[in-house]
Amino acid sequence: MRATRRRLSEVQMDEDSNVRVYLSGYADGEGCFCVTFNRSKRHKFGWEIRPSFSVSQNGDRSEVLVIYQQLFGCGTIRPDRSDRTFKFETRSVSDLATKVIPHFERYPLRSSKQNDFERFAAIVQLMQRGAHLTQDGFAEIVRLSAALNASSKKRFDRTAITPEMNA
Repeated sequence: MRATRRRLSEVQMDEDSNVRVYLSGYADGEGCFCVTFNRSKRHKFGWEIRPSFSVSQNGDRSEVLVIYQQLFGCGTIRPDRSDRTFKFETRSVSDLATKVIPHFERYPLRSSKQNDFERFAAIVQLMQRGAHLTQDGFAEIVRLSAALNASSKKRFDRTAITPEMNA
């Protein structure tokens, strides 16, 4: 751990640092921009919308997750029981809008994951403006999220979410 602290203290997070470019490239391979929907009686339209950015890594190389946490000044690092890795994750709409999204706008992803990021950023910006509290804004978030991570399995089919808004 001492070596890890020394390496982290040597990392300068200033604008000229290659660390920011490295972290974007790292997220291109190991990161996830995700929006989940959970049924909720407390939320308008009966659904809670939860955007998140996460990066996973094996425990023996998890110091990179600390660098994400230091760079963004937010998020948590926790064990991920599903695959025995560690995960850096942030879910705060405010932190996503003011810390995470600006980073990836300035240091863009190089793969097709950039398309997911752009949809994710649009969703977070809609939520930051409160659009998720209007029927049209909520429907737009559902529409954008359907195309996000298109190959991944979704807990709720997006077409099943919007019809319930009119009930």
